[in-house]
Amino acid sequence: MEYRRLGKYGVQVSEISLGAFLTYGNSTSYETAEACIDAAYALGVNFFDNANAYAGGEAEKVVGRALAKYPRDTYVLSTKVFFSMGPYPNQRGLSRKHLFEQCNASLKRLGMDYIDLYQCHRWDDNTPLEETLQALDDLARQGKILYYGVSEWTASQIAQAVEITRARGFHPIVSNQPQYNMLARGIERDVIPLCEREGIGQVVFSPLAQGVLTGKYKPGEPPPAGSRAADPKQNMFLKSGIVDNYVHDRIHVDAALLERVQQLAPIAREAGLSLSQLALAWCLRQKNVASVIVGASRPEQVADNAAAAGKTLTPDILSAIDQVLRG
Repeated sequence: MEYRRLGKYGVQVSEISLGAFLTYGNSTSYETAEACIDAAYALGVNFFDNANAYAGGEAEKVVGRALAKYPRDTYVLSTKVFFSMGPYPNQRGLSRKHLFEQCNASLKRLGMDYIDLYQCHRWDDNTPLEETLQALDDLARQGKILYYGVSEWTASQIAQAVEITRARGFHPIVSNQPQYNMLARGIERDVIPLCEREGIGQVVFSPLAQGVLTGKYKPGEPPPAGSRAADPKQNMFLKSGIVDNYVHDRIHVDAALLERVQQLAPIAREAGLSLSQLALAWCLRQKNVASVIVGASRPEQVADNAAAAGKTLTPDILSAIDQVLRG
């Protein structure tokens, strides 16, 4: 495993990380989730991503329980806050009240004394930005969180937050968690340049485009049994044929796209990689990307993905990928 600093900050995260979205606490048994987490840890994965809203809090319980056997200083744990955790008006968003209550709730579910990286899961139009940043700074000063970041914020939103943290002397934003993959490159336009200037690192989700870039979905064929698209508990972002990151990119998944993905297979073989490894290594070509977050419902998936760490794609390989995907 290879490790990268999170932006300009000292904490180091594994290039390949394991996320709990749609799997742990939901469609995957605890025993399987634990096996995947154990496999990841054994391979050197030290960054585990979560959110309070994943499976209504159950994902945090699963991951916290599975990680409890390992020394706390050997891994980096993130979770997120924003989405509704109940029917009442103060049970969502980025208000001071919701941040404090959900940070404490996440710590209880995780069974931990502190969260390494606490991220704002979306932008909140209903709360003054300074209120949110003050609350995050207070949580950091209390030692309940060590670092904080954002997810799916635009460049202008991140810039506003950076300006406030600098002017008020708050703890800084250290990370951004956007969707990023070969098919969704929107952050390259303005988010990455801004974050490079400000020392903010990317921990990207959906590097395999919800599994589309693994090549397992073939044009004109039904989704294979056991795949995300075949599972009603996991296919909410694929069943409409659209992969959407809410900020920059909408990806229409159709037969033409699936055919182009199949054309990436010989390129991957030339590079000595699986299709999944090719997609992950492509994301990691960006130095501002600290880690790519993958999901796994089988330990062997973890092993295949972890093998992408440290791989470098030549200019010829990168050019060939662009030619295929441009159609």
